[in-house]
Amino acid sequence: MTVIAAAPSLTAPPPAFTPDEALGLAERHFGRTGRLDRLTSERDLNFRLTTAAGDSFVLKIGNAAEPADVTDFQIGALLHIAARDPALPVPRVVPALDGRCSVLLPGGEVLRLLSWVDGHPMPRVPSNPALRRSLGLTAARLTRALAGFDHPAAGHELLWDIRNAARLRPFLPSVTDPRLHDLAALWLGRFDAEIAPALPGLPWQVVHADLNPFNLLTDPDGQAVTGILDFGDMVRTPRICDLAVAASYHADPARPLDTLAEVVAAWHAVLPLTAEEARLVPDLIAMRMVLTVVIAHWRAGLYPDNAPYILRNVPASGAGLAALTVAGRAAARTHIARATETRP
Repeated sequence: MTVIAAAPSLTAPPPAFTPDEALGLAERHFGRTGRLDRLTSERDLNFRLTTAAGDSFVLKIGNAAEPADVTDFQIGALLHIAARDPALPVPRVVPALDGRCSVLLPGGEVLRLLSWVDGHPMPRVPSNPALRRSLGLTAARLTRALAGFDHPAAGHELLWDIRNAARLRPFLPSVTDPRLHDLAALWLGRFDAEIAPALPGLPWQVVHADLNPFNLLTDPDGQAVTGILDFGDMVRTPRICDLAVAASYHADPARPLDTLAEVVAAWHAVLPLTAEEARLVPDLIAMRMVLTVVIAHWRAGLYPDNAPYILRNVPASGAGLAALTVAGRAAARTHIARATETRP
């Protein structure tokens, strides 16, 4: 399998539209105009659109390599969440003038308009117990709200999906730090031998799959999650992968098991883990760290000009992976078992 075949949307360059062109599309299809500010993105072209009245929206021009049905999948999920848990702080779909939720552009890109979600980017605040508990609670609410949602594109193949971790092996040489490389190789071996065979027996559903700090917003004091962004990596996979992704960025290297258990316990209070989910979640947290390290290094090599953005989560994931490995799988499972021993 070539790199292109494995992940075309990760290797295709983002759409190339000038701000004036993007603003013209917003006015033509959504009847909105104002000031555009470019937002960072790996695959798509995103702008904040602020109208003269002070209203804000996100104008999204999706990568042409992304199948149109995947975009429709994301739209359907947002509509489903709005109906199931209206208080969840996620973007709302803004229909076009003709009532469509998205517009297919001549070059294959998909144009959308979403409501703006206010908050402070999570990376600007330090992880703390209150924030970790809020993260676990909010992530569980989101996964619970997505329960029962399905779509023909839900089973699409995504390299970032933890269940596909075995596909990372061709990209391991891109991790040039010997220690990180060896840690990733160690966990990929464990994945093949022990983790992957257990995944089919877990509860599966559509999940967000990318609850990393850059997709989350907090209150000014950094005590609570106030926004969830970017549903571009949604996929049908073991539901516990959403918890694994969210928790993986909050492992304090000085005490990784205690900090991870705080996120897990809060999740468990909303969406109780099965015994097998509780047993496997430390391994899946480690595998998300591996994905972050390997995929980011590979993509940074493809797009060196955007490397600082692509590599932004690697230091935390690398440190967390090392600390979790040293702590040991048995100790991690014991901590998680204690955090989930009392069912709501």
